[in-house]
Amino acid sequence: MLQMADTLLHANDAIAKTVRSNPQGAAEALAQCQESAIALGTYIDTLGEKYANLVHILEEYCENIYQVSESLSDENACRKVSKKIQKQLTGLKNGIKYDLPEDRKEIVFLPYKASMWDSLESVWKAADADPDCDAYVIPIPYFDKNPDGSFREEHYEGDQYPAYVPVTRYDAYDLEARRPDEIYIHNPYDECNHVTSVHPYFYAKNLRNFTDKLVYIPYFILSEIDPGNQSAIDGMKHFCFTPGTIFAHQVIVQSENMRQIYINEYIKAAKEMGLPGEHVDRKFLEKKFLGTGSPKIDKVLNTKREDLEIPAEWLRIIEKPDGSWKKIVFYNTSVSALLYSDEKMLRKMESVFAILKKSKDEVALLWRPHPLIQATIESMRPQLWEAYRRIVVKYCEEGWGIYDDTADMDRAVVLSDAYYGDGSSSVVALYKRTGKPMMLQNVCCTTSAGEQV
Repeated sequence: MLQMADTLLHANDAIAKTVRSNPQGAAEALAQCQESAIALGTYIDTLGEKYANLVHILEEYCENIYQVSESLSDENACRKVSKKIQKQLTGLKNGIKYDLPEDRKEIVFLPYKASMWDSLESVWKAADADPDCDAYVIPIPYFDKNPDGSFREEHYEGDQYPAYVPVTRYDAYDLEARRPDEIYIHNPYDECNHVTSVHPYFYAKNLRNFTDKLVYIPYFILSEIDPGNQSAIDGMKHFCFTPGTIFAHQVIVQSENMRQIYINEYIKAAKEMGLPGEHVDRKFLEKKFLGTGSPKIDKVLNTKREDLEIPAEWLRIIEKPDGSWKKIVFYNTSVSALLYSDEKMLRKMESVFAILKKSKDEVALLWRPHPLIQATIESMRPQLWEAYRRIVVKYCEEGWGIYDDTADMDRAVVLSDAYYGDGSSSVVALYKRTGKPMMLQNVCCTTSAGEQV
């Protein structure tokens, strides 16, 4: 707030000097000063009646700004009102410095899907534990998309977060007025996602206007790649140059190797797009991109089986008659495999279920499809939806396996004894960190064939 008061003081000096030489420029600057003063006054007003005098100063300041804007052609009148404004702003600065409580850091987290919250959770926990920080978790709405790219249903998952996470409604927090010190996001796509879109108000290019530090952390984990392996990099480089990486002030990725890949591919893409300045400045990008690790890994490695809440209907499938547990296999089906294989993927799923159903007395299958599979099919493969829906309904009705459509992916990782499923999924890299057995399915083969990893 002190910085904002200083900014208003400097702006007032600049306006006084440009009234004669550039009246139009002065008018635009006055409008911006008035908007800033209104935003500051709105925030101070939330602090209570005790600080009403500061709000009153800002109200008088706005009135004087209006008088200046109405008399830009009269240099003497402008100078007279400008001196009055200068006194008001000096009083405001002193009031902020000595009357208001000490500035606290305010950090906002803007997840959109609850199942992706783990990509931000450990950062939020650290901020929430800081006595000098106010941390807000504000789930934001998102839309499914029609095949033509238009918006379909709106979703809001604020009621699906863990009970220990205090959730603030997105329409109860004014980002523009509060201007938090930091904003964290895990959705990098803005309008570029073919399946879903967060509400356009929460696009990275807009959020950047409401904070001095917009931080993007990917919601996914990628398999580690050597920075010299260009053929492998070509399969993931589209993640490196998105609205999230472009507009964020800082990007945090899973490792130092991945950081170097992001920087290299960002520069290549920026040059192709003809972007200047910081976008092709390696020294700048080395400060922007950090390879300090993913919170998703923190969450999985720090969660133990005994910490989990396991639904009673899951336990019915997991427990043997003697009370011991079956081996739990996490079956993961991804969006990319379905898009690539179409009907073959559906046949593969039916084959997997037929085989593992025969072993249901010793093995509990925990099927967790990607949370966006339904939206993806409806948007990009609508002809597959009815066949996919029938597979889900049959599996659930037979009741021999677990169907996990909850927001908690980490529970499936921690609870299971082994992984079987798509190799293209970002879950693979995360599951590897657990050290548990893994096998990747071969969609083209309708038996249990796969690749051990």
